[in-house]
Amino acid sequence: MRRRPALRRGLAAALLAWASARGDPPAAALPAPAGATRLATFQIRVAPDRPDWTYALNAPVTFTAEVDADGQPVAQATLRYRLGPETYPGPERTAATDSRGRLRIAGGTMGSPGFLRCVVTYDHAGRSYRGLATAGFAPAAFVPTQAEPADFDAFWARGKAALARIPPAARLTLLPDRGTAGVDVYQVSLQHVGGSAAAPPSRLYGILCEPKGAGPFPAVLYLPGAGVRPFPGQRELAERGFITLELGIHGIPVDLPPEVYAQLQAGALAGYARFNLDDREAYYYRRVYLGCIRADDFLVSRPRFNGRLAVRGGSQGGQLAIATAALDPRVAGLVAMYPAYCDVTGYLHGRAGDWPHLFRDERPGSRIPAQIATTAYYDTVNFARRLRVPGYYSWGYNDETCPPTSVFAAYNVMAAPRTLALALERGHSTGPEQGEAADRWLEGFLRPAE
Repeated sequence: MRRRPALRRGLAAALLAWASARGDPPAAALPAPAGATRLATFQIRVAPDRPDWTYALNAPVTFTAEVDADGQPVAQATLRYRLGPETYPGPERTAATDSRGRLRIAGGTMGSPGFLRCVVTYDHAGRSYRGLATAGFAPAAFVPTQAEPADFDAFWARGKAALARIPPAARLTLLPDRGTAGVDVYQVSLQHVGGSAAAPPSRLYGILCEPKGAGPFPAVLYLPGAGVRPFPGQRELAERGFITLELGIHGIPVDLPPEVYAQLQAGALAGYARFNLDDREAYYYRRVYLGCIRADDFLVSRPRFNGRLAVRGGSQGGQLAIATAALDPRVAGLVAMYPAYCDVTGYLHGRAGDWPHLFRDERPGSRIPAQIATTAYYDTVNFARRLRVPGYYSWGYNDETCPPTSVFAAYNVMAAPRTLALALERGHSTGPEQGEAADRWLEGFLRPAE
């Protein structure tokens, strides 16, 4: 047994010698089988020269772009790149990678707080491959551009009073095919305000997942990202002893066939974030924000609720989580990932505004004063100012949907306890590390170790 490794080494050496004597190259250098073609997977990685991607004002930044095919560098690859503040790309330039497949790009600097983005593109065989990186300059110094209305609190107090006059009249429909041995799953329907202050009541829908144990249990309201879709419910967290409600915001059942939602998104609900934007009393999000409070009404009424309620969401869901926590004192804490609707007036001041990018269009007639005024009552910035409960936040510098310029503008005005986890290279998505960290924070917050 002890002689076998030596025997294997001897055999290997003999085979190599035999191949060399025949004129054959070693195995690693053998050509591809006859008739085979190579379909390489190309990747572009871009990064600034500071590991934290964050710079002092007037400090220079150099970006490095790397191109590889199946993990091997592509030398002398012609790249196209643009440099500029996020959402304001500069002119396109071209340059070639060196022998190691790298291109160094002098990015310059910024003299005022901002984010400088480098977007790199490589064209090969009719396809374009894209990578980007974003350097932050003094992001903690961002201040919002959004106005704060003097009657902001009075406006929402009236809305909450109107909601309180409408009984929830909850309807629960058991979904036995979604339940487990430890969790019951229901579609929930709640009576709610209408689409304007004068409209009759409507209904709101969501998926409730409730542990079967004796309890009591903490509760989490899950708020949706933008779009129109069905919801499966947050059953996994319910299995761990939490009451969860995944809320739909559009006033339609959340267990219909997928094609129903696809048609609504393409038709009747296309662009809903702009519906009635010139009227703060009828704007689409009035019903949505108050609907989050109605969902809280339902959760705190559950017989086995233990009094600890949190809200959670990403993108539009992060926007709604911040607004709900600011409006509803029953909320003990929140998780908001790359929140939307932060400082949407940034475009009016020459810098990035958040999704839904209401004022990015600079053409005459596209920036209507009445619409700008309405956004002040719905902008995440003005809810962030009013937060009083702990929150967990996470986003990346490469987010092109919810730009970090606008998100930091909201984060910087928070006076409440806050934890920020930056996933620098992330775009508009939640990586597994982000999701797991948010889960740990949320569960630890709602159910601290005794």
